Amino acid sequence: MTTTSSTAAITGCYTSPSLSRNTRTCNGVYSTRRSFTAAMTFGEQNTEKEAHDILNYSFDQGINILDTAEAYPIPMKKETQGRTDLYIGSWLKTQPRDKVIIATKVCGYSERSSYIRDNAKVLRVDASNIKESVEKSLKRLNTDYIDLLQIHWPDRYVAIFGEFTYDFNKWRSGVPFEDQLKALQEVIDEGKKLCCVLFSSRDDFSLWERPLYTITTTLSRDCISINSLILHITYVVDLVEVCHPNNYNIGLLAYSPLGGGNLTGKYLDPKSDASKKGRLNLFPGYMERYNSSYAKEVTSKYVELGKKHGLSPVELALGFVRDRPFVTSSIIGATSVDQLKEDIDAFLMSPRPFPPEIMQEIEYIFKRNKDPAID
Repeated sequence: MTTTSSTAAITGCYTSPSLSRNTRTCNGVYSTRRSFTAAMTFGEQNTEKEAHDILNYSFDQGINILDTAEAYPIPMKKETQGRTDLYIGSWLKTQPRDKVIIATKVCGYSERSSYIRDNAKVLRVDASNIKESVEKSLKRLNTDYIDLLQIHWPDRYVAIFGEFTYDFNKWRSGVPFEDQLKALQEVIDEGKKLCCVLFSSRDDFSLWERPLYTITTTLSRDCISINSLILHITYVVDLVEVCHPNNYNIGLLAYSPLGGGNLTGKYLDPKSDASKKGRLNLFPGYMERYNSSYAKEVTSKYVELGKKHGLSPVELALGFVRDRPFVTSSIIGATSVDQLKEDIDAFLMSPRPFPPEIMQEIEYIFKRNKDPAID
């Protein structure tokens, strides 16, 4: 990356025993074709025992990267906030800490979630918020270091959480990126052990802003976090060139590669048990873009495509994400061991890479149904 401001460098990151064991890196960031295990349902849809069963199975299968956040479980609410971390923390007591990679996140700007802080009316990505977030996360997770810390969403206004079009009237002054870097440096200087700091971006502006500042530590780098590549195409259309290894070499961490479960096809039959138990129906309004849009019709096209080639909907969706050259890893979530097993098997057992005819048919549907979740 181009560097022009040495004052913004993050130095002194703690060397994670977990990260240092892994040899495959992308531009200084640990990257893997294995998946992260998403824990955001722990404490809402999953009991502590169920959470531990899922984590045990994941760990036994060689997936040692756990995705959490101070805001989890979802949907976000005061009564359950932090419970996901607590369940992971209790599980960690029985595990070799140096073999588990914990990835967590600091909340971005929020007026509705001030309950996450002790004394704040609005969440910001500034020094006091970052410090409190890290301290509380360490305590809940029952650990003395964080392997991977991410900014969950930006401090400035961006069109996310179901929005698509940028609203000029919602512009607000955000905490400058350089100040965020300095705040993270202060946390490290105070002795908090952060191993790798990533700035999760979902937009062009974030990526063009960041090369103006130095991120020099070996374990500190940019990443992008975007969901379902088939139903949400912002990255594929707008950001691939920027992130190319010969340009800024920024990896993609794909979250929700099944589109909140939509791409499993379970919501196509609203009367099925799987549909009724799915979060899109359990929590009215949650990820509404998948329920009230053209996404279901397009999902049915992908389901039929998979069936034609002997692939389950899960194999088609996860295999597609797995093989994108710009994806360094992906985050898969499951509310049962059976779901997790199906997801892992899909990664391992589906053809790799997909035959040209499958890719051509995916491309055909894709070109005629770009970003159906916004319709």
